[in-house]
Amino acid sequence: MRDLRSDLLPLWQSVSRLRTARGARSLMFVAARSGEGTSSMASSFALIAAAHAARTAWLVDLDLGTNTAFNGFDTGFAGGLARPGRAYDASLGCEPIYELVPAPLGGGSKMLTAHPVEGTRLLVTRLRTERLAAGQSVHLRAQPDWWQALRRSTDWIIMDAPALDRSDAALDVATEADGVVLVVQAETTSAEEVARLQAGIEDQGGRVIGVVLNRMRADAYLAGRLARGSAADGWPKR
Repeated sequence: MRDLRSDLLPLWQSVSRLRTARGARSLMFVAARSGEGTSSMASSFALIAAAHAARTAWLVDLDLGTNTAFNGFDTGFAGGLARPGRAYDASLGCEPIYELVPAPLGGGSKMLTAHPVEGTRLLVTRLRTERLAAGQSVHLRAQPDWWQALRRSTDWIIMDAPALDRSDAALDVATEADGVVLVVQAETTSAEEVARLQAGIEDQGGRVIGVVLNRMRADAYLAGRLARGSAADGWPKR
């Protein structure tokens, strides 16, 4: 993972204008293919959001079982920032946003935790994978009550979604995001592939609002607003 905060400031300037009637503002980052740098983008943007938050920002890792975002902070990807602190229960008094297969006899409803990143207003989620039994897998599931509870408790929700070439997690919760940002590798991802990714998200009720081209001469570049609609919807055209 890399710290891309300086590259993502134009994106922040656009996204910070977002208005929502549902509480906290929510943004998802997702790519069509693995290795596009989505976790770097989402984690860096989450730090920017936390720096501007009156309360907190949450970075929710939708790639359950890998904890990529948490591990990035734990290894100090953002330079001098402190590591994630103690674990807090992230159930928010709701049914979990995951299911275990096969289901455990004891429930397993306290496996998702949130860790404050010391020196910031950011919390990053982690699934307690060490509690998984041999042969047991974990899957994201739609749980609107949990997302609404999170919206009431924070200012920003940033979702780090796994690439669609290996998981449908982004599609499962696309409607919980106020906007979806597509992450693509500039030199290798075709316009047709970007269009297919956008169509897949929008077919599930998601709202694609822009694309970030990664691994150009600069690490990240805001290519523009892709979503259909007018500037009056709260997202400026570029």
